[in-house]
Amino acid sequence: MIRGVYAITPDIVDTALLCTLVEAAIRGGANLVQYRNKLANHALQVQQARALLPICRQHHVPLIINDSIKLCLVLNADGVHLGADDGDLVAARARLGANKILGVSCYNRIELAQNGQQAGADYVAFGACFPSSTKPHAPVANLDLFKQAQLLHIPSVAIGGITLEKAPLAISAGANAIAVINAIFNVDDVESTTQQFSQLFRS
Repeated sequence: MIRGVYAITPDIVDTALLCTLVEAAIRGGANLVQYRNKLANHALQVQQARALLPICRQHHVPLIINDSIKLCLVLNADGVHLGADDGDLVAARARLGANKILGVSCYNRIELAQNGQQAGADYVAFGACFPSSTKPHAPVANLDLFKQAQLLHIPSVAIGGITLEKAPLAISAGANAIAVINAIFNVDDVESTTQQFSQLFRS
């Protein structure tokens, strides 16, 4: 399930526009969607995630909630993605139960990925793989991490500065999925661009 294009939502307040963009990404081949809006207050986050959930369900694409186990459970979304400072992963798995997806940011540290797997994570994410405008001060994750992660029993996701030109480098290094924000959503044709990313996994 954790493979291919992993679309992460941009920080926009227009819920209708957000839904339009996400549906276009799904039509283009996004296999997962993560709702992430660092600029939204709690009420807007609830509104937007609630609006996205039926779209994702209609297309059989999991909706992952960034950072908030509570919001995931309230909406009965498909899972949650947590950073290193977002709480204990064993406790998170216990709250989510066995059937929800748990993803974890591991930055540039393979030991965080190993700990995540032991705690019950379903996938690990390394990044920033390339310079990123979303997180310009993020630690650089060497692509060799994806080769090391192949010793794990869960998929690995590349994030940070993923573009059509750089995505093949991460995929060739062993990333099972690529998480993309700006290179998908900050373009004129979201569906066509997502399709181009998706085709990288077929070549």
